[in-house]
Amino acid sequence: MKNYIILFFSLFILASCEQNNSNEINIYSKRHYQVDIKQYENFEKATGIKVNVIKSSDDELLERLKNEGKNSPADLFVTVDAGKLQKGVQMGLFQKIKSDIIDSNVSNDLKDINGFWIPITYRARLLVYSNERVDKFDLSTYEDLANDKWRGRLLVRSSSNAYNQALMSSLYANLGEETVTNWSSDVVKNFARDPKGNDRDQVKAIAAGQGDIAIVNSYYIGLLLSSEKQSEVDAGKSVSVFFPNQGDGQRGTHINISGFAMTKNAPNKENAIKLLEYLTGVEAQNTYVNNSYEYPANPKVKPSDLVQSWGDFKRDKLDLNALGTFREKAIKVFDNTGWK
Repeated sequence: MKNYIILFFSLFILASCEQNNSNEINIYSKRHYQVDIKQYENFEKATGIKVNVIKSSDDELLERLKNEGKNSPADLFVTVDAGKLQKGVQMGLFQKIKSDIIDSNVSNDLKDINGFWIPITYRARLLVYSNERVDKFDLSTYEDLANDKWRGRLLVRSSSNAYNQALMSSLYANLGEETVTNWSSDVVKNFARDPKGNDRDQVKAIAAGQGDIAIVNSYYIGLLLSSEKQSEVDAGKSVSVFFPNQGDGQRGTHINISGFAMTKNAPNKENAIKLLEYLTGVEAQNTYVNNSYEYPANPKVKPSDLVQSWGDFKRDKLDLNALGTFREKAIKVFDNTGWK
């Protein structure tokens, strides 16, 4: 009987070790970029740890995590919006990430002050303008987009887009409800057309003469200019980049991050930490900037040559969790001001 007990506990310990030494990581991902495939393949080659990815929308993945509870196979959740990361925190779906390596790899002003998520890249939500029809000296701030000199000239995607919701959340946090509501009402009057399409489409519309300025994410300009389609390259060349709110005493250009959170019940926690340490390291950060034209979260890494050609810019130092905290209020502003 004693030998059976010893055998049982030996098998139990062996099974536990096998589970804790799993050779995989499971990721729930909103990101849809080719560079991610390359990153995960490089990590697997370097460590032997296989990365499995399930893709869907933010809200669907967060709801899945909630429903799966302790039985969830997911180790990491990655998205392109700090607001959705904050939503997951509020839902109690994540645990704090603790790693001195990650902490030293990431710029302080990009970090979650509560430690529940970490950035891997960031982007600016900036303005692009027609090289033929706009003088850059007429551009200044997001607030100036409400000026009637832009009547019928502004292009932007719909209010249901997470990037626009994050921008409105930042404006709400910085300016307050009354100011941002008045701003949005006047901006809607300046639309060249009803909001539609993605950020690339806004640039293409400028190239086609349908509008003169647009609100877009910075990396889309890099993707257009590096495209294999000549029509996209031509569209990218038809515009120039402008960073709003750069003057003395101004807060800087709105940014958002792509970031990871570790799930509350991550079954492969040690492997997940290794991946995050790798992705925030110099090698992987260079892979990001040279393939997706995002800005690096690691201050030791420079943006791609193309992105550097746009110049440095002052970024808004707003706590990025505000992009989630003010999200519902931002959506109400959209609804109340007719931003479709």
